[in-house]
Order: sequence, then structure tokens, then C-alpha cells
Amino acid sequence: MASNVNPTVRRRRLGQELRRLREQKGMTAEEVAERLLVSQSKISRLENGRRSISQRDVRDLCGVYDVEDQRMVDSLMEMAKDSRQQGWWHAFGDVPYSVYIGLETDAASLRVYDPQVIPGLLQTRPYAEALITGALPETASSDIDNRVQVRLRRQERITALENPLRLWTVLDEAALRRLVGNKLLMREQLESLVEQSQLPHVTVQVIPFEMGAHPGLNGQYAILEFPDAADSSVVYIEGVTSDLYLEKAQDVQKYSVMYEHLRAQALNVEQSRQFIADLAKEYAR
Repeated sequence: MASNVNPTVRRRRLGQELRRLREQKGMTAEEVAERLLVSQSKISRLENGRRSISQRDVRDLCGVYDVEDQRMVDSLMEMAKDSRQQGWWHAFGDVPYSVYIGLETDAASLRVYDPQVIPGLLQTRPYAEALITGALPETASSDIDNRVQVRLRRQERITALENPLRLWTVLDEAALRRLVGNKLLMREQLESLVEQSQLPHVTVQVIPFEMGAHPGLNGQYAILEFPDAADSSVVYIEGVTSDLYLEKAQDVQKYSVMYEHLRAQALNVEQSRQFIADLAKEYAR
């Protein structure tokens, strides 16, 4: 597999093209499912990129949609082939949020709000280890180590010399005050956060308790945007047993507006950096 082939993004782009062909044909997902003798949920999963798609599936769908351009069929078949390859994260075993990792790997920018913990892309190794161990008490140590390794590998998007990920994170004060591990670990994590916030492509803002109620009280979410205009933005909401991905324009717009309100209510960049630095000193006592 070529190093620049991202199977998650390939599945997503392929699904978008198949949806376009279905809509152009004027068919519903239910009608397509009936023609192919499959479930409607399978057609939906293929179109939203959450499921691997075989070349046979593409061939059958192109037949249903009366696609006569063989070059288009061949292109879609090639995308299906690429989409069944494995991303770098598969080397670490069964990663529960692999779809998100695939999207993050290809994203140009990421806006994150987290009310509870430091975002994974900005975590130190000791913080990540303590956090994952505490959050998953029944998980084997080997699985915890794999999760930590994946998290550290994801951080290469931040440290990359070329085309690093543009990261904007808004943190609730609770995420900074939650004692993960011990005070020394927390001091080092916050000091690292201050250092990372000085990178030109990383912006960190804090919403202190004194700001009271704000639009982020409903919980954590992230907004991913991509360099290719053909790839629509995605809102990612992490769950315990399953995750939610919102791609409809009105949903993305709603969360984007909410994020702008969060940024407006948060301390500015310099104030946030000083706030984090002062809190790091408190952990040193």
C-alpha cells in the first residue's frame, strides 16, 4: 500500500460518490437494497464510509445505477481496493476509534473542546498512561500500552515539520484541575501544554470556572476539516460503546457556531497560557 493511501478517507470518498450516483438515479437506499437483496443498513454504511466495501459491491452498485463510463467504474473499483488496505494504526491491534484516527490522519485542521481531560494530541506519555489506566480499569496492561503508543503516534501530526495539523483546543478549567496520576505528573503535563501552545499551528484557550454556564456543557466534541474540498467537515462525538460522526452541513454549522461562542467566552491565548502556567506552579507545592 502506498504510504499516502488512507483507507478511511478512501472509504469516505467512495461512499460519497456512490451516494451521489444513487441520488442522480433518483433511487432510495431501500430501493437499492431490494434490488441487490441486501439490507438497507448495509447501503447506508457503505455510503457513510463506516464499512469496508468490496470491488464486487462497487460493480453491483454501478450496475444498478447504470454507470456506462467504464473509466468511472474502474476508478471506483480502485478506490474500493485501496479502502480495504490497513492504516498504520492497525499494527497496534484492535483500536476502537480507528475510524476517527483515519480521519484525523488526513485532516488539515482540528477544533477540539474538552471539559474533562487534556486532549490526546497534547498529552504527555505519563499523563496518557495514567488517564487510560484510570478510565479503563479492567483493560490488560498490554492493551493500555498499545493505546498509549497509538496516542503518541497520532501526535506526530503536531510535531511534523511539513503540513502539521492546525489544532485549536478550548479546555474547561476542570480538565486542568483534574488530578490524573499525581501532582508531579500534572505539573509536567501543564508545563508541556504551555510549551506546545507556543507552536504557531497550535492554539490553546481556557474557560475558567468563573465564566459560569457556556455552550460546551453538553460535552466533548471535535470538528475535523480536510484539505480536499470534496471531503466535507465532520463533527466527532466520542461515546462509551460507539462514536457519533455528523457530516450534514447543518449539523457541522451548528457545532461550528457553538465553538465560536466557546472561543469568545474563553480567556484569550496569552491569558490562557498564563492561567495554565500559574496552575502548574500550584501543583509544584
